[in-house]
Amino acid sequence: MLSLQGVAKSFEQRSHKQVLHDVSLQLAPTEYIAIMGESGVGKSTLLNLIAGLDVPDAGRLLFEGQDLALLNDAARTRWRRAKLGFIFQAFHLLPHLSIERNIALPLALNGVAAQSMQQRVEELLNAVGLLDRRHDAPAQLSGGEMQRVAVARALAHRPRLVLADEPTGNLDAESAGHVLALLREQLRRDQAAGILVTHSTVAAATADRVYVLTAHGLKLSNCVAARRAV
Repeated sequence: MLSLQGVAKSFEQRSHKQVLHDVSLQLAPTEYIAIMGESGVGKSTLLNLIAGLDVPDAGRLLFEGQDLALLNDAARTRWRRAKLGFIFQAFHLLPHLSIERNIALPLALNGVAAQSMQQRVEELLNAVGLLDRRHDAPAQLSGGEMQRVAVARALAHRPRLVLADEPTGNLDAESAGHVLALLREQLRRDQAAGILVTHSTVAAATADRVYVLTAHGLKLSNCVAARRAV
């Protein structure tokens, strides 16, 4: 589904510093992988490239055979809206919208009919255990609850790929465990692929495979996480 072939990226504002060098990766549909690495090594840059928010200086990045670098900005925006889901460390819920309206937002942007939208939102609210909080604002939730809403929002439109950037970085161990289990369960249920970027070895252990990003590229970790039994 996703293929990175010798991807490289540099930034002029950093004196042409090469952030990514010769990064290659193959991701099949429904696979869930974790990417680890030291701060500043380029993990966020890599996610931005996969999301089509930037284009590589060298190499190719293909999603279902489509070279994203050949799409213009508007086409990449439409592609992200339909195909990708995002989960961030800082949640990024819209504070003026209720929980259910935050979850419904990707569906509205994709033109989903009202009845189908309501059914999907209720399904996800049930899945994350927050149906009775549907009318609450994000500020009324705990950090763990907000991240569960963020997972639901990312999966609302049934994306083909979910990108999670340090989704448990602001959570305590118990809340982090709940969020990671929820993410894994929902990815499996929706038959979606996932890429988790994390500093946490505990979080990475929930993935099918673990990679380490270094200045020399992306390497499969020696501590490969075995897929957990259902």
